[in-house]
Amino acid sequence: MSEKHLAVVVLAAGEGTRMKSAKPKVMHEIAGLPLLGHALATASSLGAAHVVPVIRYKKELIAEYIKAFYPHAVIAEQDDIPGTGRAVECALDSLPADFNGAVIVTSGDVPLLDVATLESLLDAHLSGGFAATILTAIVEDPAGYGRIIRSNDGKFIEIIEDRDADAEQLEIHEVNAGVYVFDALHLREALTKVGSHNAQGEKYLTDAAAELLHKKLKVQALAVNDNWLVAGINDRVQLSEVAAELNYRICEAWQVAGVTIQDPASTWIDVTVALGTDVTLLPGTHLKGMTKIESGATVGPECYLVDTTVGENASVVKTHATGSKIGNDASVGPFAYLRPGTDLGANGKIGTFVETKNAKIGAGSKVPHLSYVGDAIIGEDSNIGAGTIFANYDGVKKHSSTIGSNVRTGSHNVFVAPITIEDGAYTAAGTVVRKDVAAGELAMNVAPQRNLAGWVIAKRPGSAAAEAAQKAKN
Repeated sequence: MSEKHLAVVVLAAGEGTRMKSAKPKVMHEIAGLPLLGHALATASSLGAAHVVPVIRYKKELIAEYIKAFYPHAVIAEQDDIPGTGRAVECALDSLPADFNGAVIVTSGDVPLLDVATLESLLDAHLSGGFAATILTAIVEDPAGYGRIIRSNDGKFIEIIEDRDADAEQLEIHEVNAGVYVFDALHLREALTKVGSHNAQGEKYLTDAAAELLHKKLKVQALAVNDNWLVAGINDRVQLSEVAAELNYRICEAWQVAGVTIQDPASTWIDVTVALGTDVTLLPGTHLKGMTKIESGATVGPECYLVDTTVGENASVVKTHATGSKIGNDASVGPFAYLRPGTDLGANGKIGTFVETKNAKIGAGSKVPHLSYVGDAIIGEDSNIGAGTIFANYDGVKKHSSTIGSNVRTGSHNVFVAPITIEDGAYTAAGTVVRKDVAAGELAMNVAPQRNLAGWVIAKRPGSAAAEAAQKAKN
C-alpha cells in the first residue's frame, strides 16, 4: 500500500491510574524513550501518510513531547465520551475527509510492538480484502483481557470484554491484543452504530468489529507469535518486566552485531545508543541517551554514561559521565565524574577520583588523580599533579583557566581563575597560583619552614607520640 493510503492511530488518552503517578502512563520511560515514544517511533517507521496520537489526560504535557520529537504527527484530542471507540472516532475526525485507506490502531503503552509485525498484519488485511483485522495473543492468564470468540470452524465471531464475559467465555485464553487494521470507510460508519451499553459504560472499539460482521463484512483475528510484542503496561511491575525484556533484546541485537557484553542482565542500553564493532561492555554498565561507543573501546565495570562519546580503543572504568567526549585510546577512571562539557583528547587520561566540568583536555594530557578541573582548557601532553583544584568560582561568577602544552603542575596546586599558564611552564608542589605563569617559568610559593624543637614532648605529654619522641631521643 502506498503511504498516502495508510494512517496509524496511537491511543494515548488514558490516565493509567494503576501507575499511581502524577505523570501520565504513556510518559513513563523504558530504554531511553517514553512508552509513547516507542509507539510513535514504530508508527512513524511504517511510512504512513498520517500518524495520529489521541490524547486527553495531561494533554499539554504529552502534546509538548509529540511536537518536539514527532512534529509530523497530527494530534487528536478525545472528549469526555470514554472508550477506545470514541478515541478512534476523534482520530478519524483529524484525518482528511476524503481519506479512504487502511487505519492501523495501536496503543501508546505497548512499547515492544515492531514494524515487522504491523507490516505483516497490514499485508494479511489487504490481501484478504478484510474490513477489519484484529491481532490476538494466546496467554496463560487471560484475566482482564477481552476474549476472542470463534466459531467451531475457527472463524472470528466477536470480542467479549472481561467484565461482560460469562463463565464459559472467561475460560478462553485467546485475548484481544489491542492492535487492529480497519478499512477507514467501513470503520467510520461502524463507529456511528456503536453504543456504550456495557459494564464500563464505554464506547468500545471492539464493538465496531461486531458491527462490521453484522453487515456481513469480512473480519479476521490473527494470533501474534511472540506475546512480548503486544505486552501492555498498566502498573510499575509490568513496566519493569517489559523494560527487562526490551533490554534483553537490545543486548542480544548488539551481541549479534559484534559487541561483547559480559553480563547482559546487569547491562542496560537505551535504544538511542550507538555501538561500534568489538566494543566490550563489562558488568554494571548503563548507556543512556545519545551515547556512542566507538570500535574497540572497553566500558565498565560499573559505568553510567549519558549522552557521552567514547573513542576507539578507549577504556572507561567505574565512571559517571554526562555530555562528555572521550578521545581515541584515552583512559578514564576508576571513580571519575565527568560533567557536561568535558572533552578528553586522544591518549589522554582522567584518573581516579577526578571530577571535570566544561573542561577541554588536550591529546596526551593527564589528570591522574584526586583533582577537580572545571572551566578549563588544557593543552597537549601536560600533566596535572595530584590533588589539584581549579578554583573557578569567586562566589558570583565562573572564570576560566588556560593551561598550555607540555606543562607540569605539582601536587596540591590551586589555580585561582582567571589564570593562564603558558607552554612548558612548571608549578611547584603546594603552590596557590594567582598570577599568570609565562612559558618555561616555575611558579612557587616560598615560605620558610620552621621546626619547633621539643614541641610534642612539651605540649603533648603522656601521648604515644611524646613517648615515641622521647624514646627516639634516648
